Amino acid sequence: MPKAMRALLTAAAGAAILAACALEPRSCPPAPPPAARVAFERAGWSELPGWQRDALDQSWPAFRASCGVLAHRAAFATACAAAQALSPASSVEARAFFERYFDAYRIVSETGRHREASGLITGYFEPQLDGDRSPTAEFDTPLYAPPPDLLTIDLGALYPELRGKRLRGRLEGNRVVPYFSRAQLDRDPALRGREIVWVHDALGAFFLEVQGSGRVRLPSGETIRLQYADQNGYPYRSIGRYLIEHGELAAGQATLPRIRAWALAHRKRLPELLDANPSVVFFEEAPLGDPTLGPKGALGVPLTPERSIAIDPAFIPLGAPVFIATTFPGSDVALERLVMAQDAGGAIRGPVRADFFWGTGSAAAREAGTMRELGELWLLWPKGSLPHAQ
Repeated sequence: MPKAMRALLTAAAGAAILAACALEPRSCPPAPPPAARVAFERAGWSELPGWQRDALDQSWPAFRASCGVLAHRAAFATACAAAQALSPASSVEARAFFERYFDAYRIVSETGRHREASGLITGYFEPQLDGDRSPTAEFDTPLYAPPPDLLTIDLGALYPELRGKRLRGRLEGNRVVPYFSRAQLDRDPALRGREIVWVHDALGAFFLEVQGSGRVRLPSGETIRLQYADQNGYPYRSIGRYLIEHGELAAGQATLPRIRAWALAHRKRLPELLDANPSVVFFEEAPLGDPTLGPKGALGVPLTPERSIAIDPAFIPLGAPVFIATTFPGSDVALERLVMAQDAGGAIRGPVRADFFWGTGSAAAREAGTMRELGELWLLWPKGSLPHAQ
């Protein structure tokens, strides 16, 4: 391993695992707040608001998709085997299945002595843009495949306590340095020729990166799907928060429609806004597959519109059925339904936290872009075993 790379690893790992503080007590940083834990509290089916009203047969395809992965886990083997032999024709039959093979557990967040059963429910979607394989006057914003000079350094290879932690960088001579930020991206000659497609909307391309995947419709009529492949190593910074901090939007107004309206009114400042987020996502092209389904989530199966959610797999088992009780964006209308925890996201952190997948296109974008509601979650776990986080 090059000496410079080992030095970078050692410095990064040292910063991450440093536990001791200076000899002078006053120089010690404040103690971190207690970490959140998850509790699963057994609940009766009558405690799930809307359980009897939900069209549970509509959740069946998503559940069967999850079983493609879960069937190999001991806890789910019996339920998934039974699901293979059943095609419920009604919500009544689907409800009977889940009540026979599963128990319900309220998901509760515990931080110290504080317990909280409600949390933030947001929404996400799969953008669809127009684009071309070559740049034109109309299509001038590129979306890239991972560049060959992007290094991924696995810290867990040297420090087991940092398993899953990675650094990204590039070589500059014999030194490992941070990779280019969004504002610096055009300095990298290695990106030339890595353009998968060029699109017509720089802000739309940015939101496609934020969502992690999307569709691009080509002039031939063909639609291709782009899925997350890698990232440049910088933390995500919210452009909505940037607008609030600079007095361009009031707190609580940083929704997708408001951000787009600001961008249309301040076209010359769009690069400044986008560069406020140094993080860049790189993509790989994937077959579109069934156009009614979304991209593959963290579970490895296609997401089902309005029946899939992203969760924090440190607290909620990836793939499991979850009953969600919240409201439609910006309203008091109940949104209560059975969904599958088939995805995860960097901004989805904590036990009672979910991102609701609305689907593809402009209608889904409208719902997702304004969704920021309180809600509650119940885990459905197979009978005969106790639920646990991964």
